[in-house]
Amino acid sequence: MYIRRFWLLFAQTVTIALALWFIVTTLKPDWMAGAFNTVRKPVATSSVAMQEAALAQPAPGSYRKAAQLAMPSVVNIFTTSEAKPQTNPFLEDPFFKKFFGDQNNGDDQEDKSASLGSGVIVSPQGYILTNNHVVEAADGIEVALSDGRKASAKVVGTDPDTDLAVIKIDLPDLPAITLANIDNTSVGDVVFAIGNPFGVGQTVTMGIISALGRNHLGINTFENFIQTDAAINPGNSGGALIDTNGNLLGINTAIYSRSGGSLGIGFAIPVTTIKSVMESIIKTGHVVRGWIGVEPQEITPELAESFGLTKKTGAIIAGVLKNGPADKAGMIPGDIVVAVEGKPVADTTALTNLVAQLTPGAKAKMTVLRKSKETALNVTVGKRPSPQPVEQ
Repeated sequence: MYIRRFWLLFAQTVTIALALWFIVTTLKPDWMAGAFNTVRKPVATSSVAMQEAALAQPAPGSYRKAAQLAMPSVVNIFTTSEAKPQTNPFLEDPFFKKFFGDQNNGDDQEDKSASLGSGVIVSPQGYILTNNHVVEAADGIEVALSDGRKASAKVVGTDPDTDLAVIKIDLPDLPAITLANIDNTSVGDVVFAIGNPFGVGQTVTMGIISALGRNHLGINTFENFIQTDAAINPGNSGGALIDTNGNLLGINTAIYSRSGGSLGIGFAIPVTTIKSVMESIIKTGHVVRGWIGVEPQEITPELAESFGLTKKTGAIIAGVLKNGPADKAGMIPGDIVVAVEGKPVADTTALTNLVAQLTPGAKAKMTVLRKSKETALNVTVGKRPSPQPVEQ
């Protein structure tokens, strides 16, 4: 008896609930959408109802956090240079002036030309890394931050051999980027290039690491580039190459291009080089490197055959500067340097890099092949001369 009454009561309750649900969904469907938190909700306009997606979590595979971490640290660099206009000798000719008037139009005033580049804030104290070619000809430098602030910058020091420069601004609460550990980086890793291409504004592009340790490109004296297919265009110079955690892997510096635009072959100076150059510039205003005063030459198959070499590693000394460090140590043209301080020399690039890392004034052991016999020379390392600017 009690079971029958309970069943009748349950059936009536379900019937009433279904009736109410039917009425609500028919007359007020938006109530049910809010109750069940559906993905879409109607958006009323003056004449058309449209569907709008509800707020959702980032899609799987999104790298928005990495970009959000690094973007405030990347700045735009505006440089100005004073340039006197070129005058035509005919403008001063009295006969020309008689017919055409005075065409100088304020030649006493100097013209200013502006260029754009990028930079990366690497210290809360205001130190910014960029490319040397971005600031080398500048008479004035202005930095624009992503938060809208602007400040004049001064050059702390430059290093043309690696195409790096350090500038400094004086602003509070600067968002410094975090340097990555490049030892954990491999070919195939996802990376992002951040900069100001063509002056359109801060832009992030994505790619992978195509190669590590690229050299023999003829771009800089000291080359150890990260190659990437992340789009790098004019204006990206001095910008950041970051990993998926938003850490700095390198400074974008050059592209291989036949058109001037990105072809998927870009190069960045790695953080290992950046750190040593930056610390030296901040400490002394310039970079001090070792030097021995030689002209090395690559070992070609023909040279290897003429010297009777069984392996083609090392660097042949084509010339020795008279009274230079190598000359005083007894090195002669024709010697083949195979090791510096016990580290093997693979080619001329390796020799240049190994010698540059030596401390000027210290003695370094260099192993050379002379007439197929190894000879050890103790060279007192000199200081590498600063590169001379090219006259325009």
